[in-house]
Amino acid sequence: MTDERHGAVDSVLVALADPTRRQMLDLLAAHGEATATTLAERLPVSRQAVVKHLAVLDAAGLVSSTRVGREVRYAVRSAALDATAQWMAALAADWDRRLATIKRIAEAAERDSRS
Repeated sequence: MTDERHGAVDSVLVALADPTRRQMLDLLAAHGEATATTLAERLPVSRQAVVKHLAVLDAAGLVSSTRVGREVRYAVRSAALDATAQWMAALAADWDRRLATIKRIAEAAERDSRS
């Protein structure tokens, strides 16, 4: 994995570490798009806090914003999540291969000890 891709995955994981940001992503996914004001009405934090959280999500590539008149509407962007999910799947597959090797070695040792 390239340093750039590692950085992108790191940003996503940092952004997702906060439960408020995860809840914001859930709300955006459920409603398609929302403003900071709309999100603040549904969360136990101020509008200013929502804006700060949205900035972190935006920097991680998890949301996009569109200005419509005086409003800024936010929506989920899936590309960064997809890249992070692919990294996690590759990591899991690597561990599965390692565990399968350990299992084969242990089973072979057990068979040899019986012989």
